[in-house]
Amino acid sequence: MADGGCQGNPGVIMPYRKLRDGSELPSWKQQINTVHKHVRARVEHAFAHMNSWALLRNCRRKCSGVHHATRGIALISRNGH
Repeated sequence: MADGGCQGNPGVIMPYRKLRDGSELPSWKQQINTVHKHVRARVEHAFAHMNSWALLRNCRRKCSGVHHATRGIALISRNGH
């Protein structure tokens, strides 16, 4: 999921943009944009929280080490510890 700055990248999901003629988006597109905004905000907050862990800031692991460290932190954070 990305914001409007990633136009032209087929690998991301972006919110619908306003129409060039100035008319409003259909309600279903506005609802999708609202969901997109909420999900993206949660992901950004999770990234910010994980950046506070020294393990990730100072991580010098190779290959899947970062993946395992990130996954462990996410599981700990999710369980409220």
